Amino acid sequence: MAEHRLRKRPTQADIARMAGVSQAMVSYVLNNSEEISILQQTRQRILDSAARLGYVLNNNARTLRTSKSLTIVSIIPDITNPFYPDFERGVQEVAEDNGYGLMIYNTDGDAEKERRALRAALQSGADGIVGVFFHINAHGLRIVLDWGVQVVRLEPVVRATGSYPLDSLFVDNVAAARTAVTYLIERGYQRIGLLTADEGPGSPRFTGYRAALESHGLLYDPSLVEQGTFLENGGYSAMRRLLQKQPRLDAVFAANDMMAIGALMAVKEAGLAVPQDVAIMGFDDIPVASLVEPPLSTVTQFQRRLGQRAATMLLERLASDDPLPGRCEEMPFNLIIRQST
Repeated sequence: MAEHRLRKRPTQADIARMAGVSQAMVSYVLNNSEEISILQQTRQRILDSAARLGYVLNNNARTLRTSKSLTIVSIIPDITNPFYPDFERGVQEVAEDNGYGLMIYNTDGDAEKERRALRAALQSGADGIVGVFFHINAHGLRIVLDWGVQVVRLEPVVRATGSYPLDSLFVDNVAAARTAVTYLIERGYQRIGLLTADEGPGSPRFTGYRAALESHGLLYDPSLVEQGTFLENGGYSAMRRLLQKQPRLDAVFAANDMMAIGALMAVKEAGLAVPQDVAIMGFDDIPVASLVEPPLSTVTQFQRRLGQRAATMLLERLASDDPLPGRCEEMPFNLIIRQST
């Protein structure tokens, strides 16, 4: 596979050629000039061409970065999810120890917001990005890599980087979920539900759930699975639906702690006791997991350590004169047993 190389920064002349318009018209559109009237379809064609070429209207976005801004950008899907503050603390500690500032962008797990955050990182002149992306893959990060901005991703599974000088950290979410569900099975629970979401780590955690059942001779039952969102109200609603379908449910594995806490509320509201009637296992070990009643069994990913390692890998790239090949590094997890199971 061909070696990844920095490319020439696109110009307004390149955009004009692609869009089939004059360079002056490109300048009017990109600078939001009101001096002339431009058809909306022409304006959109110019903007689409600029996006395809990866054009950024900012002098701080440099093709061959001969100086550093000493700034790192962190892009995360949900700043309100308690998983991320500890992760960001780890990033910040390493960044500050090495003289770097940190900017954080929240995307709500939305594809367009992820792309906007990348554009904002380029416009800010940031040296590197630590990112959690639900929608953008290695190829989608090509623009920032082409401009010499280094990237480290936090991923739920191993991700191939191809020829790109792109680093990834991952916790084996399949193995972690399998470990959590195996614990429930070995405690004697037979009808184990799953609360999950169709984004981010939801898929590998579903895979681990199903693998644990099948390895212990338990048939997978799709009626025991409910989709929600990785939020407390998502877990609450999903658990209510699951209890209506499956009154004989005796345990549930939630794909994150926020969902598990919502499930805990729904179970109590139904007049059931945890864990006597329904055991609940979460994932992430957010700070509040040990404070709810009963305290939540869960899986820790050592979030602060994840942030520290992600920032360290990024700074290693920034300190290197030669492009390092893409790295993919596995990080540990651990099962935390409390009273909810």
